[in-house]
Amino acid sequence: MPAISFRLIMAPPVPLLSVRGSDGINMVHGPPKLTDSETFQRDLSKNCKVSTFSKDGKLFGWCNGEVTNIVNCSDSKLLHTFDLPKVVGLEISPKNTILSTWQTYSTGKDGTAGVPNLQLYDLKTGNSLKSFIQKKMQNWSPVWSEDECICARNVNNEVHFFENNIFDTIANKLHLQKVSNFELSPGEHPCKVAVYVPGSKGAPSFVRLYQYPNFAGPHSALANKSFFKADRVTMLWNSKSTAVLVTASTDVDKTGASYYGEQTLHYIAVNGESAVVQLPKNGPIYDVAWNRNATEFCVVYGFMPAKATVFNLKCDPIFDFGTGPRNAVFYSPQGHILVLAGFGNLRGQMEVWDMKNYKLISKPTASDATFFSWCPDGQHIVTATCSPRLRVGNGYKIWHYTGTLLHRYDMPDNTELWQVAWQPFLCGVFPAKAVVYQAVPSDIPAEETRPVEAYRPPALRNKPVSSYKLHEDEPPQSMKPQTTEKPMSKSALKNQKKRESKKAAKQEAKVDEPAEPIPNSAQSNDPISVATGDPEIDKKIKNLKKKLKAIEQLKELQSSGKTLEKNQIEKIQKENMLLKEIEDLEIGV
Repeated sequence: MPAISFRLIMAPPVPLLSVRGSDGINMVHGPPKLTDSETFQRDLSKNCKVSTFSKDGKLFGWCNGEVTNIVNCSDSKLLHTFDLPKVVGLEISPKNTILSTWQTYSTGKDGTAGVPNLQLYDLKTGNSLKSFIQKKMQNWSPVWSEDECICARNVNNEVHFFENNIFDTIANKLHLQKVSNFELSPGEHPCKVAVYVPGSKGAPSFVRLYQYPNFAGPHSALANKSFFKADRVTMLWNSKSTAVLVTASTDVDKTGASYYGEQTLHYIAVNGESAVVQLPKNGPIYDVAWNRNATEFCVVYGFMPAKATVFNLKCDPIFDFGTGPRNAVFYSPQGHILVLAGFGNLRGQMEVWDMKNYKLISKPTASDATFFSWCPDGQHIVTATCSPRLRVGNGYKIWHYTGTLLHRYDMPDNTELWQVAWQPFLCGVFPAKAVVYQAVPSDIPAEETRPVEAYRPPALRNKPVSSYKLHEDEPPQSMKPQTTEKPMSKSALKNQKKRESKKAAKQEAKVDEPAEPIPNSAQSNDPISVATGDPEIDKKIKNLKKKLKAIEQLKELQSSGKTLEKNQIEKIQKENMLLKEIEDLEIGV
């Protein structure tokens, strides 16, 4: 008789969702059904200012205004309580070894230096390891490599490195002119670091990539990229630590085209290659995201309606999503689904795309959402309306990526929602599942999105609505007519953008003064057509009536609230004189 083998199939874990607000902090068991955690006891404090999960999701910590607690997520067992009532920054190192906390820095009444406000604790013993003075909250937390062999922090325009969590000795320093920011690469040894040095006195800003601990010598950098127009940058490593995307921003756009300032996107690889990512549409860069596969990235950019494009590692476009009301992009943890969304001052419209087939899956709308996050399972998402971004209508919603609303929670009256966060899991715990297009069932009724009428000035509200469109939406690449034309080179794309800018400037100049109407001689009821019997007089009357018609158009613009130029006002003032001249010609004076 053949032996029968039994294989134990483990059920996938159910992620937790932490919910923090003015009524305290609690845990909710994740999708598909959402229920309050039976083990985590809700903290009813109204002063829970900060909370965080560890990188692997095994630990959870929060400060309730009295103490700072660390619990085990599997059974909510309390591991440590620290007498730290004023903590507003909380981080746990990648291997759950160190807890770092930050409190607001304050000096003594007599102006003397304050006490150290950045504390590091051993999470095994609960003992204090090291204290630092960290005045600014920006980039307050030390940064660890994933194996915790290296820890780094920015101190007085230098990057200080510690090894094996020994903080009494600085193992290495990276000193350039004025290091403003740095980012450690993901993954384990060898660790790489990207540093940003802002330009000064006419010198350009630059980003350099190094491999720890090779910082000495003129040729120690793996790659270097310099650029102007950069008041600040954001640096984003891909998951394999082979390349960095650098978004350089200025606070002011000197051309006056945008109040967002100016942005440029740069690609830097550890093999020394670098490039400026050429974006086919002018305007701000709203968001940039790497796919988990580390071979492609998506950019949302351009004046509204914004474009979205996927690029490969050569910075060549792979797929164009067309234009739409969006300002954010989110890849699923597995990289197989992408969401384009418009939050903040947009209406919360989302587009969910299958990234293998570049096919649209769904278009849900999360009205008034200020937050979005993928569930680690790659199947569900959470959107939330949080304070202080919006203080009314606070709450969160759980969706399936096919657009189905599975759960909705509205905060009670006179309470605020401050934060929701999924429990993270290590890569590989949730493998990618086949993409489905059929909406999953739900007990929650679909929300009806009410159409929002466009604003009309008071002078036009009682007049017929015209079908004029301010912008022509551009469809996604997969919906455009097929063409045999080859994609343009980067230089050709740059020249095309210049031509489009010049063309747009000319069109705006033409709008300032309406064109004179061209009469249609084929129409017998044309009001400009006249007949006195004398061809010369008829020609004069015809020209005068053309001027009168142009004056009527100017008067309509004036009544709609448009400010006219001085020469346009002078034309309107000549109306009576033109009428008198026409009358004299018609009666033969």
